[in-house]
Amino acid sequence: MRHCHHEVTPEGVAPTAAVPLREALGGSCSEQAASRGARTVACPAQSDGALPDTSLRLQDRGWLPWLPSGLRQPLVSPGSGGQNPSRLGHLDRWFDWQATRSTMIPGALGTLPPPRLPDRVSTLSQCFQSADAPRMLTARREGARRLPPCSPDGAAGTVTPPHARLSGRDLCVRHSPHTPHTPRALCTAPPWVGMMQSLRFISAEALASHPQVARQSLDGVAHNLYPLLFKASYLLEQAEVVRVLLERWPLEEFRLGALLGPSTDHPGDLRDRACRACLEACVRGLADHMLWRGGQRRLRVADLTGIRDVQVQGCPCGRALGRWGRTKLLARTCCELQAEPRAARRPVEVLADIFVTGGNFDLVVRALGPQGPAPLRVRCLSFRADSLGPGQLLHVLRLAGPGELRRLEVVHNVRLHAGHVQQLLAQLGFPRLVSLTLPAKAFDAPPTSTPAPDGEDGLLTSIARELSRMTQLTELSVAFSTLTGKLQKLLGPLRTPLRVLDLGNCALNHADMAFLANCTHAAHLEVLDLSGHCLVDLFPSTFFRLLGQAAPTLRALTLEECGLADRHVGALSLALGPCRRLRELRFLGNPMSARALRRLFVALCGLPRLQSVEFPVPRDCYPEGSAYPQDELAMSKFDQQKYSAIAEDLRALLLRAGRDDIRVSTPLFGSFDPDIQETSNELGTLLLQAFKTALENFSRALKQME
Repeated sequence: MRHCHHEVTPEGVAPTAAVPLREALGGSCSEQAASRGARTVACPAQSDGALPDTSLRLQDRGWLPWLPSGLRQPLVSPGSGGQNPSRLGHLDRWFDWQATRSTMIPGALGTLPPPRLPDRVSTLSQCFQSADAPRMLTARREGARRLPPCSPDGAAGTVTPPHARLSGRDLCVRHSPHTPHTPRALCTAPPWVGMMQSLRFISAEALASHPQVARQSLDGVAHNLYPLLFKASYLLEQAEVVRVLLERWPLEEFRLGALLGPSTDHPGDLRDRACRACLEACVRGLADHMLWRGGQRRLRVADLTGIRDVQVQGCPCGRALGRWGRTKLLARTCCELQAEPRAARRPVEVLADIFVTGGNFDLVVRALGPQGPAPLRVRCLSFRADSLGPGQLLHVLRLAGPGELRRLEVVHNVRLHAGHVQQLLAQLGFPRLVSLTLPAKAFDAPPTSTPAPDGEDGLLTSIARELSRMTQLTELSVAFSTLTGKLQKLLGPLRTPLRVLDLGNCALNHADMAFLANCTHAAHLEVLDLSGHCLVDLFPSTFFRLLGQAAPTLRALTLEECGLADRHVGALSLALGPCRRLRELRFLGNPMSARALRRLFVALCGLPRLQSVEFPVPRDCYPEGSAYPQDELAMSKFDQQKYSAIAEDLRALLLRAGRDDIRVSTPLFGSFDPDIQETSNELGTLLLQAFKTALENFSRALKQME
């Protein structure tokens, strides 16, 4: 039997001369380790040509003192012609670390006998260190089982992997979940069922699951493996490992969203895991990095954006840290470092999504506008403001750097009128702004203003002029602002076509709808909200024309409280017919019966890309004579049992039509808003204060009348 040596590379397994491990990993070995010489894992070459000669070059690393001696022995005993079972034991028990995996392993190792009892952590960590390109080593979970266990006396038998498929790079081993060797408890599918994971990621998980070992081994981990180890630690919620990784981060950039996103090593997307423990560890580790004296710091940019706040957390702990909490944590950390004399003189630029309210305003202002040196310089890419006064908003936006801002949301309890909006846009400019959201009544005239004799709205004209200077603006939300007869003046000067437009409850008239249906924006709209307008009754032709213009691009349409009744179902079905790219449809708050909903759902089955439908509680479930639109109290008083039966019937209709991929729901009080959920206590306090102020004013007025 002949033997050969190969180097593992990211592109695959190619025959080459033996290369020392320190060159493959980009790391350095101690002279003591180098003096021992390189250890080579050799494997038998296949004679039938189905599998190339494959071997894995390993080296005894002096910086891994906890590796067992078995890892330093060759797979094939020199001169014996046989295999070394103690060495094989450490290479084969990857299956034993996660029992519900089936594993792709190098083809030449696929027929090796099972091992004696291994040191699991050392084995996987050694594999993580030694193979810099284990993309060829992937794990596929299809209800996998463990390999047959060793006999009680430690002897190893021969393993013939069932359903083995040979390829030029690896051997894919697929096991049946129902085998004598699989305990019942191990048949439960893990969260990443059906996904492919590299052996390197599995090894990183093994190392991350032992924080003390991971901390001791970081000095020997190649720099390009830090991102992989970070994702594995975040997945396992090993906050201690996450923090020490940030403390010793050896790369020039740390980009949280990119690190948690899908990759070849682990296709899972962790960006919707706003895990409190891990995110706090990230920020604390960043602070530790600025105080660390253990070596040279290379970190220049820390991008903490990319986290998606969702209603149901995917992390096992279930404890989320929302955008407001992340803002407060980052601001407090910046203030602490500003007062720390030991902090690094060379600052790190931190990219962040900021959410400012009255509760964290002072802390954010101190973090954004330091009096002295700032080890962490915060750059805001996205800014959300709530429960602030106009002066506070203008001040904190100046500190946040309007020239870099990409998204600006001013919502709810920020009381702005047209004069404030004009001042904000004129003074700050926002040259790179992509998305703008303004609060309710943002285009109302100031209380002290007097109407112009010619009827012209000078403030609106000035606002439109400032918006036209934003050459990257593609998303605009002005819901609950009165724009009757003003839409053309507001949107006409814009230089870039809008992709997202929210005009809900803006009191549009015929002229506004006619402009919208014929303007350049209509052909580019991807998300459109026209809630609060009786579209089919008042503007049937322009509404149909608008949807026809937007059909090639429209992905999401919201028509809540638009007075859509049973008699409008036929017309609505015709209007939606051309929207073949539509993915989301929301029409809550419309007085439709169960029969009308069935007819509409039949039409919706013809939209091939539709994924989500939010439909109203059928009129049949409310007391007869209920008025529309409903207030929150009336909306919640319906026959739950009747609604459940109708909803089940609608789902059955979709199932019979082969459209069980469409999600249907009825969120009575609107879709989940993580920012409102997180700051609900503060918002409630403000509402109570506003109510108290209103009562005091009313009482004062009564006394004056007396």
